Amino acid sequence: MRAYVISLLAMLALDQGSKWAVVHGMGLKTRHYIDVVPPWLQFRMGWNEGINFGLLSGQPDAARWILIAVAIVISIWVTLWARRDGRVGMMIAAGVLVGGALGNVLDRVVYGAVADFLNMSCCGIANPYVFNLADVGIFAGAIALVIWGKSSA
Repeated sequence: MRAYVISLLAMLALDQGSKWAVVHGMGLKTRHYIDVVPPWLQFRMGWNEGINFGLLSGQPDAARWILIAVAIVISIWVTLWARRDGRVGMMIAAGVLVGGALGNVLDRVVYGAVADFLNMSCCGIANPYVFNLADVGIFAGAIALVIWGKSSA
């Protein structure tokens, strides 16, 4: 359980720290975009009221609280699943996933939307979407859980 708590807190700190640094410290809220490594990486301000790729945006405020509740329920389920398994890899993966989920939950509670700022493009293809480190943690944790979960079968 120690690995779970450490990975969860590390992911949550990375997510919230990066959002604070970029949005408030670098002034992204007023600058709207910052070229970091053109044309591959740009910080671009986006407030996501929905889920991935802005799905479910523009819904009534009740939808925000439903998304918060769903994220918490899934986080509890993932925690219990990983705890039952007990392997360190599963605990770390679950901690990273839940830390990311809780980072986005915290944004929804405090700001009413998730602060997204990372925009990556490649090979002359412009990517219109923005994301944050919590999203990276959620996806990386989920992929690791699938890999670790299959190795126990």
